[in-house]
Amino acid sequence: MAPLVSDGLTLEMVRDFLIGQEDTIIFCLLQRAKHPLNKNAYDKSFPAIPGRSGSFADIMIRDAESLYAKFGRYENPEEHPFFPECLPGSCVTGASFPKIFHPAAASINVNPAVWNAYFDQLLPLIAEPGDDGNYATTVACDLACLQALSKRIHYGKYVAEVKFRNETDKYEPAIRSRDREALMNLLTFKKVEEMVKRRVEKKAMTFGQEVTLDDSKERRKIDPGVVSRMYDEWVMPLTKEVEVEYLLLRLD
Repeated sequence: MAPLVSDGLTLEMVRDFLIGQEDTIIFCLLQRAKHPLNKNAYDKSFPAIPGRSGSFADIMIRDAESLYAKFGRYENPEEHPFFPECLPGSCVTGASFPKIFHPAAASINVNPAVWNAYFDQLLPLIAEPGDDGNYATTVACDLACLQALSKRIHYGKYVAEVKFRNETDKYEPAIRSRDREALMNLLTFKKVEEMVKRRVEKKAMTFGQEVTLDDSKERRKIDPGVVSRMYDEWVMPLTKEVEVEYLLLRLD
């Protein structure tokens, strides 16, 4: 979905984006699952690039983000870098994005948690053991997954803003009292979360089918249950963390 072009922010628009982003995330995971785990790409002790510190993945993703930054990618409030401390300034005149958020929203970036969840917990569940030495292509797939997950999770700022606008009287007391638990309770809808988990599992089942003419040999490219678990344990909790952090700053 294209970025919002006006401040006609509605809950329906936000939901449409989140549903569409499910497709992007699943397709990115399917691309990554084509490659083995390739553990050496993430091992900081493995000799990667002479004269550079960090793992192959660290170096490649830092350099990719530096290039994106030069061309204004992170001027878009939907985009959040994984190495913000390493970015150069933009050298182009970027698009004019609507001023939707409280200015403090720019300080919210949970990508360290996204990074850890992806590499430490999710990746071993979708990639087969092994090493084919094809680290550049593998890490390019990793970066696509990370960016898709990050965009979805940080869209929690839009979720929080539209919910705050729609029910300001409900959220203000919890914000003023700095009550994180109350805010989390206001933002949590178990029935919706269960529906999301079922939907992404069904999408993963559909998109990840290995199509053959022999139905008896049907197989899946990734385990649909892993995608449902990913949303349950990492994506939705981190999204709500972003929402709470944003709301706590909303009245500053």
